[in-house]
Amino acid sequence: MPMRSVNGTRLYYEDTGGAGDVVLFSHGLLWSTRLFDPQVEALRGRFRCIAYDHRGQGQSDVPPESVIDMETVYADAVALIESLGVAPVHFVGLSMGGFVGMRLAVRRPDLLRSLVLLETSADPEPPANVPRYTALNLVARYVGLTPVTAPVMRIMFGTSFLTDPGRAEERALWRARLKGNRRDIYRAVNGVMKRKSVADELPRIRTPTLVIVGEEDRATVPAKSERIHSLIPGSQLVRLSRGGHSSSVEEPALVNAELAPFLTRHASNQAAHAG
Repeated sequence: MPMRSVNGTRLYYEDTGGAGDVVLFSHGLLWSTRLFDPQVEALRGRFRCIAYDHRGQGQSDVPPESVIDMETVYADAVALIESLGVAPVHFVGLSMGGFVGMRLAVRRPDLLRSLVLLETSADPEPPANVPRYTALNLVARYVGLTPVTAPVMRIMFGTSFLTDPGRAEERALWRARLKGNRRDIYRAVNGVMKRKSVADELPRIRTPTLVIVGEEDRATVPAKSERIHSLIPGSQLVRLSRGGHSSSVEEPALVNAELAPFLTRHASNQAAHAG
């Protein structure tokens, strides 16, 4: 199992190898590298794709802290990129992964070639969400994920995905993955709920940026992506009418159709002519 020791922890990662530009995938809260399987499969012929699990999630080590703060998760990403020697990367972050990507683009632009942000926010967690999320987190910590699976699925996925009769097997798979989280996941949830705003820093970003959001996203509503787009100079915004908070899974073909040309447009000459 590929693990990399960085920043006082061990992160699990998957690497397709290859000679093209590196695309680094950073998943959302409660998930893992699996969130980007459709994108890795679509891009691996032209790019070297690396996906990793945040500390305290997936197959990465669980730290002792009760709160895994965003600054630590950001520092993990810096250390991983530097440890693997793959800079500059195309960074693709969804939700929590987007929190990391924005911090990288502001503070370590030398590590990035381009930035893709899916279903994310530059703001703190809305106060209206905190009581409900805190309650769900307490149940997950002390009882387990099974009792909270149904409400969390409604947060993570849009109505179109959740009600499509033809996608029942996919829903079952993601329910199982959600239930498979360790009770220690509360540490990561605490960090997300306590995150600070980076909105004031976004106008400093000069990294080419693509912002994608599902119209059915309940966790980080489309207005959050519109705000990011308005604050990052020269950024592009794409809205997916049937996507929720996990468009990489819900609308993989549409995400890939936006992602591939954007990455190619901002690739090095070597990658642009590969495959």
